[in-house]
Amino acid sequence: MRLGSTLALATMFMLIKLAGTHGVSMPELMFWRQAISVPLILGWLLASGQVGKLGTRRPFAHFGRAAVGTAGLFCNIAASTLLPLPVATTLGFTAPLFAVLITALILREHVGRWRWTAVIAGFAGVLVIAGPGEIANVPVLGVAAGLGAGVIVATVSFQIRSLARTDTPISMVFWFAMFGALGASVFLPFYAQWHDPVAYLILLALGLAGTLGQFLIAASLRQAPVATVVVIDYVSLIWATTYGLFIFDSWPPQTTWLGAPLIIAAGLIITWREHVLAKRISPTSAMDSSALEEASEAQEPAGT
Repeated sequence: MRLGSTLALATMFMLIKLAGTHGVSMPELMFWRQAISVPLILGWLLASGQVGKLGTRRPFAHFGRAAVGTAGLFCNIAASTLLPLPVATTLGFTAPLFAVLITALILREHVGRWRWTAVIAGFAGVLVIAGPGEIANVPVLGVAAGLGAGVIVATVSFQIRSLARTDTPISMVFWFAMFGALGASVFLPFYAQWHDPVAYLILLALGLAGTLGQFLIAASLRQAPVATVVVIDYVSLIWATTYGLFIFDSWPPQTTWLGAPLIIAAGLIITWREHVLAKRISPTSAMDSSALEEASEAQEPAGT
């Protein structure tokens, strides 16, 4: 299921990039990505008699999560549009690094040398990918968008952690899509335009792929712990490279192959370390572990 989610989400980002080549603007992409999920989720819940799962006593918390998550979606779309798919995908793997920074600098929780070493190694990988100049040939704005997505994913993971105490996962996905679609619709009068039938098919497909990816992520977490399945997410780099080569006839810059292993290794070290800390009895360690594992797992929900 987790492997299927990586393929679905890589397909969604490929379709986002493809839609851009058909003249679909970013506000339109953001709207259709969210809007298509709403009737799909609502229809499935109505058909299965589980619409009650959408109930919530925390609409403002969902609105806040949607606002931050929509910013993440904006960054993800921008990164996918401006960068080669493998580069955008690799920068998305920085979310666990930012989660460590949030834990240490904002939540003031203890972070040991293993995680600090991973953070340093991971950002060294980012520097390798982003430069120097002509060698990397990577747009600075694209790199900024990719890193922005990582920051927002890490931030949203803590919002999800709070919401998960009272609301169901399907409720969080639904209200994120609903509020996100409403927010994006404000910009449609200024950016919306008619497109050819192929463009609309692409928009429909990317909405379906994104919704399927979210469902598969939730399903995978019902079958196995986060620490077990999260490492599978790195397979998405294979899908992104394949799509880049066969759909867009582009090969990642050489620096990607040097920087990506550092970022992936950093994420694996953090995941391993949190798996070790989760076995300890200390309440602080348990809370820290839970937050960071969710941040690793949330590489998709925040901005997709």
